[in-house]
Amino acid sequence: MQRSVAGLAAVSGAGLFASCSKNAPSTPEGSTTSATLSAPHRPLGATGLDVSLLTFGGGSQFLKNKDGQWEPLLERAVALGVNLFDTCSSYKWGANRSSEERFGEILPAHRKKILISTKFESRDPTEALKEFDRSLERMKTDYVDMLLIHNIVPSEEIAALEKGVYKEMVRLKAEGAVRHIGFSSMDSAEKSRQVIEALDLDICLIALNPTRYGSFARLTLPAARAKKMGVLAMKVMRNIVGEKSTPGELLHYAWSLDGVATALVGHCATHNASATEILEDNVRLAQTFAAGGEIVMAPRAQRDLEGRLSPLAGPHALCWARPNYRDGQQGTEGFCA
Repeated sequence: MQRSVAGLAAVSGAGLFASCSKNAPSTPEGSTTSATLSAPHRPLGATGLDVSLLTFGGGSQFLKNKDGQWEPLLERAVALGVNLFDTCSSYKWGANRSSEERFGEILPAHRKKILISTKFESRDPTEALKEFDRSLERMKTDYVDMLLIHNIVPSEEIAALEKGVYKEMVRLKAEGAVRHIGFSSMDSAEKSRQVIEALDLDICLIALNPTRYGSFARLTLPAARAKKMGVLAMKVMRNIVGEKSTPGELLHYAWSLDGVATALVGHCATHNASATEILEDNVRLAQTFAAGGEIVMAPRAQRDLEGRLSPLAGPHALCWARPNYRDGQQGTEGFCA
């Protein structure tokens, strides 16, 4: 049996936007009440971990939340059963504390029931290890569940990675400072595929949405499935939610891709909805999806959604596709709100 996007939209199409650049409507009447909200979980590849369908993104959208707003947002995510929290050593927004520092204020109290993923920027092993040490200090933990090379790009030299930062990651994993290792990428599906095939990695975080920009679903995802890697989808909504598509459609699309375990989403307040309200509505969408038995999106509905959003596949519409864009770093070239 298959379930179409139209069927999902009838239930959840009015869901709140996850992008701060859009005004969000109110939560629809008759939605699941907060008292019964709980994020569904499923296996993350061959890691042995179960992760919530919704991963909490600690990038620029989260960092836009002011003091007094982000603290209850993190607490609410934990209470809702969201158990994977993703950040990076470089995520910082203006004068705000870094994403890792924010995580370090709230998450240690919940450490036994959550998973933490962070990334390092440097390709120099010594500098990468320094970044990792700072990450542990900021987050007040002595290990992370996932450590990723941040943003694989077309110019990556795989042999250099293997002899350098990858070797150190393997060592950290053997020592217990890291449970699983991997990489993220929104810039090169082909190079990501090559990295997957060349190195023994557990996790990848890749850009997957119906615009099909970057061809990660076609080039990278099959390679990750073949090695039973845990796959996290990112850029699921950024710059496309509300543009001929609903939150329910976009999340359902990502969750339905064969091999994807979870969708990473950042949350911040909009003109008429708090970040917590948006988070809660996305958890409702996860519950709606899981209640359907995780039925794969019908090919016709998938093609329809891809067709509607294909005009947005490029830097003209996707801010994160612009040259030199760096998530969580305000003021850099390629920056977008």
